[in-house]
Amino acid sequence: MRKVSITTRLTLLFAGTSATVLLGLGILISKSLDAHFASEDYSALEERIELIQTTSIESTAETLPAKLETALKNYPGFIAQVTSRDHGIVYATKNFDFVLPNAIAKTNKRFEWTENGQKYRGVVYRTPPGSRNLGDLTILVGLSTLIHEHFMGSFTYTLFAFVLGATVLCGLLGWWAARRGLEPLRAMSNRAKTVTGSHLHERMPVESVPVEIADLAHTLNAMLARLQQDFQRLSDFSSDIAHELRTPITNMMTQTHVTLTQRRSNEKYRDIMASNAEEMQRLARMISDMLYLAKTENGLNLPSSEDVFLDKEIEALFEFYEALAEDKTVTLSATGASVICGDKLMIRRAISNVLSNALRHAYPHTCIQVQILKENSNSIINITNTGDVIPADQIASIFDRFFRADKSRTRPDSEGVGLGLSITKAIMTAHNGAIKVSSNDDKTTFTLIFR
Repeated sequence: MRKVSITTRLTLLFAGTSATVLLGLGILISKSLDAHFASEDYSALEERIELIQTTSIESTAETLPAKLETALKNYPGFIAQVTSRDHGIVYATKNFDFVLPNAIAKTNKRFEWTENGQKYRGVVYRTPPGSRNLGDLTILVGLSTLIHEHFMGSFTYTLFAFVLGATVLCGLLGWWAARRGLEPLRAMSNRAKTVTGSHLHERMPVESVPVEIADLAHTLNAMLARLQQDFQRLSDFSSDIAHELRTPITNMMTQTHVTLTQRRSNEKYRDIMASNAEEMQRLARMISDMLYLAKTENGLNLPSSEDVFLDKEIEALFEFYEALAEDKTVTLSATGASVICGDKLMIRRAISNVLSNALRHAYPHTCIQVQILKENSNSIINITNTGDVIPADQIASIFDRFFRADKSRTRPDSEGVGLGLSITKAIMTAHNGAIKVSSNDDKTTFTLIFR
């Protein structure tokens, strides 16, 4: 089912609201007019009652009908009945049945009734006892509302015609207003159509849109900025992968081709195969790290979750790196203890990556200090080494994949493939944690925060 557009919805709402308001106003005017006509009718009837009283004062039962017939003949739609206690019905409009109005008049002074499909308004008046020649009188008068009904019928027809025309006009004006009002959204839509993988620099026109959708434009621009950044990072990552894979493969191919150009000794072949095996191990480690990184970043749940004693894990890693630390004449020191809930192997790998990085860059005859803190509900591990500081402009990129401070991409034998800190960051994110680094005055500190 096709969805209704915002323009159509606004047009229908505008037209419906206008029709409701106009119709309500018309009904209010109609009610007011009907009340006004009723008030005028009752006032006119009371004037007729006064006229009948005045005429009856100096009249007898025999002369009153003729006088009233003369006095009331110029009032179309008017009916009257005069009843005397002594003489019975003294006067009554000809050819009219007063049974129903007399019945209603017993309980109401002012009343309405319908006779032969015609609506009437009536008033009854009873004179005080002994104040008339004819005795006590009961005067019942009525007035047909036919003239008012004709007017109200014409008014109602005109009103509905006006409401219908006004609704159509308001609908057209609403459609025009909606089109004009949604013009900024169409501009944003047209701008969004120009955003492609090669045109991620396009942004929504914030300055030319109304305040109500400026926040939406800012949000979309922020989203585009993140997409552009992620797309650039992905592009760089692809370039780095190509470079990292191409270099060892090229080396192996070149070495193999050179070797095959002539017969070699068995010892030379073993050296070449050993060199190729080393490159293939490096490739295998890099691919394994990339798969682990992708699995960690995309995995929604941890492989396992258990209590991890951070001091015990640090102690175990110190034993593992003890030989390497002795070779570099670096000492290892740890203080503090804490327990967190997480995947033990992933946490151990995260700490191991940072610790091995500290060992790699520590100056000889220095100490690597590991400090375990407990702040509120957070468990914090600070790993500090003394060595070359990380340039400030490289701090933000140090957790990027394949990042190396050496822009020439040369890779010393002791270095990994540049994925260790990226894996550590992904592990911390998987544990709802964070990693930070600070480096100055020959001191570099990596801080692992487990929340």
